[in-house]
Amino acid sequence: MSAVNVLSVQSHVAYGHAGNSAAVFPLQRLGHEVWPVPTVAFSNHTGYGAWRGPVLPADQVAEVVRGIEDRGAFAVCDAVLSGYQGAEDVGAVVLDAVARVKAARPGALYCCDPVMGDVGRGMFVRPGIPELMRDRVVPAADVLTPNHFELDFLCGAATRTLPALLAAVDDVRRRGPSVVLVTSVVTDDTPQDALDLVAVSAAGAWRTRTPRLPISPNGTGDLTTAVLLAHLLDGRDLADALARTTSSVYAVVAATAAAGERELRIVASQDRLADPRLEFPAERLR
Repeated sequence: MSAVNVLSVQSHVAYGHAGNSAAVFPLQRLGHEVWPVPTVAFSNHTGYGAWRGPVLPADQVAEVVRGIEDRGAFAVCDAVLSGYQGAEDVGAVVLDAVARVKAARPGALYCCDPVMGDVGRGMFVRPGIPELMRDRVVPAADVLTPNHFELDFLCGAATRTLPALLAAVDDVRRRGPSVVLVTSVVTDDTPQDALDLVAVSAAGAWRTRTPRLPISPNGTGDLTTAVLLAHLLDGRDLADALARTTSSVYAVVAATAAAGERELRIVASQDRLADPRLEFPAERLR
């Protein structure tokens, strides 16, 4: 198999796993080359409430991207991956990078985790970021991975039933993304002790369901998006990619809970990334 190359523009933390620090190693473990571009260089993720290190100015992020472009790398770039975008001008840099990559490599994917907020926390990004995601980023994305809370914002309605959630995903897909994965799904038919993931493309819609674990560590969404992208780049169909992603991510979070750790046990669980046990098959919804 020829090398698959991913430009990943996300936050970086030195301690623990979030942003690129949760995405790069899984992509590499699954056989892909990654060019990580940091948007912040923090000591640790912000879930601790205290951290050190700089937010990188948008022009410096752009300079790193341009340096990669100078090497001729965009002509062999298969995907751009983005997550948390700390400011609108950084979001503009990401969108410019996507346009440049696609100009050099038609067919390259843009995979975006539209980080904005979550149930119980509300919006936790700067004002203007949710609107940027809705109005500019979603139309540019090929693969979008919102959580349930973020999907509701993007479609402008609370989705409590599975049909309503699928209708919301269809609405978002009409704006640009061909593939949408919704994480942390809870509808009226989700058992209290479970969580669902729902993935939709032109080929259909599928759901996986896992037991609800007692922890919700930072970086899980970054890990999920990276693993899904890796499987899609390998040419797997969406149902298979969803089942593999669900099984791998659940294994990592379960290992984290069993160890009593706060940070994702990604390195310790790497064999489950490379060889998922497919414990959670994808159920076809339509």
